[in-house]
Amino acid sequence: MAELVDAPDSKSGFRKEVGVRFPLPAPTTAGDKMKFCSSCGGTVSYRVPKDDNRERAICDSCDLVHYRNPLVVVGCIAERDGKVLLCKRAIEPRYGYWTVPAGFMELGETVAGGAARETLEEALATVELGHLFAMVDVVDAGQVHLFYTGKLVGDYGVGEETLESALFSEDEIPWGEIAFHSGKFALEKYFQDSGGNNGVHVHELRRSTS
Repeated sequence: MAELVDAPDSKSGFRKEVGVRFPLPAPTTAGDKMKFCSSCGGTVSYRVPKDDNRERAICDSCDLVHYRNPLVVVGCIAERDGKVLLCKRAIEPRYGYWTVPAGFMELGETVAGGAARETLEEALATVELGHLFAMVDVVDAGQVHLFYTGKLVGDYGVGEETLESALFSEDEIPWGEIAFHSGKFALEKYFQDSGGNNGVHVHELRRSTS
């Protein structure tokens, strides 16, 4: 995951860190603005298209309007016998820190399918997904993080982006070594709910987050 990042992760190709340490720069950052059209290679300028309400990057040659929208990160807190599965990151950012298995959705998959896939990729673990229970708006990074509950099915191991994986009870979790704010929030709410379905907990992270 990239912040979560895994949030989360290096797969996005970005490395800029904001307050929550995610790889994607804020979409409104001046230095992050698109300069050339991805269709024809022409220069772009920023203006409000007809029937729109905000500036977009519009090609000066072919008039193509380029839209940038938040990325979705999906993860799962996989549980067995009261303990949850965490992975120690083998990639930057936050190398060596513990994280909930999570990462960016891929095209062609569902939110739930992405959460299960990331758990399999990072921890070699198959999960029986439960319910969506946490959502974190990572505003400055242009991301939305969604977390599911899940039951660990069978064994687990170490994926390519993981140094080690292990099961932790609430009091065993290395809280000071959790990689990302969103993952820590999800863990806190999971144990607050005792794994039950108490709706979706919503949280917002901005640049001012410590």
